Amino acid sequence: MIGRLNIRQMTEEREEGLSPHAAKSRWSQGRLRPEEPCPVRTVFQRDRDRIIHAKAFRRLKHKTQVFIAPLGDHYVTRLTHTLEVSQIARTISRALNLNEDLTEAIALGHDLGHTPFGHVGEDVLNELCPGGFRHNEQSLRVVDYLENDGRGLNLTWEVRDGIVNHSKSRVQVLGQDWGKVNTLEGEVCKLADIVAYINHDIDDAIRAGVITEEDLPLSAAAVLGLSRSERINTMVCDIIECSWAVRSGDRVTSPAITMNSKVLEATNTLRHFLFDRVYNLRSAQEEAERAREVIRLLYVYFNEHEHRLPVEYCVHGDSTARRVVDYIAGMTDQYALRLAEELALLPGSV
Repeated sequence: MIGRLNIRQMTEEREEGLSPHAAKSRWSQGRLRPEEPCPVRTVFQRDRDRIIHAKAFRRLKHKTQVFIAPLGDHYVTRLTHTLEVSQIARTISRALNLNEDLTEAIALGHDLGHTPFGHVGEDVLNELCPGGFRHNEQSLRVVDYLENDGRGLNLTWEVRDGIVNHSKSRVQVLGQDWGKVNTLEGEVCKLADIVAYINHDIDDAIRAGVITEEDLPLSAAAVLGLSRSERINTMVCDIIECSWAVRSGDRVTSPAITMNSKVLEATNTLRHFLFDRVYNLRSAQEEAERAREVIRLLYVYFNEHEHRLPVEYCVHGDSTARRVVDYIAGMTDQYALRLAEELALLPGSV
């Protein structure tokens, strides 16, 4: 019976009940290479599945979020971060009657291009790579070119747009330089990323003994709450409330995913606190410098020995340096350390 039914078309018809501002899968702007539609899944559901089954997605479980190679089992990795972003973003999208499948695909793919050793690795590659390095752009390279033995995942325009435009750097949340994603589902993921990492990075910093709950800015705690669940609930409910016009279908000239000024100020206060007290922690500089040295040495080695690159990294890239960066960016923390030791690059490993 299933073979006689086009389940995808039934799902696309149900999507017509979503908000008028939601992205509809049947009206997707398409893929880089045209494909026959799936009889069961919409294009956004298909994208989600391709991301989950990608090798780059599996490697996220061994990539650092903040603390490099932590000893405890409960520290956040890129994979657990990605799953938290997906959960938060889907909750918001569902409440606003947006396309939850598109939201999920963007959230699951947004960090596929992140380097080993967290932002330390990203900073080093940005220094070394001609033209610089940004993990959101690398995530797009992963899904466009590097996955699937150099053929890429051939995702839809909407998912690719959400992935490449999710990054915020250190700008104010929803500030002048915040940037824009071209779907509301992408904007949801961009804010969900902030909600997730602020709260789990606070937990990790407390777990590591870097800060205590009492160190959190009182002005932010008074608005958002002291516990992780309280803060996340406050932020998520506020985003839904302030973006309510999108959910209700009211006539809005420029619908937006946003927060009210009080919650937004508290969120930015916590984010600045994390940069000052956690991300730029001096006591972690020795560990960070070792990570920097590993990436520098791998970069030099493979630029001098391009023939040692895996074949899938030789298909795309305008230069040897670009291909080397693609390879290093895809490494997990432990693989990068192990490879450097095998190549006798680390001091004391000869």
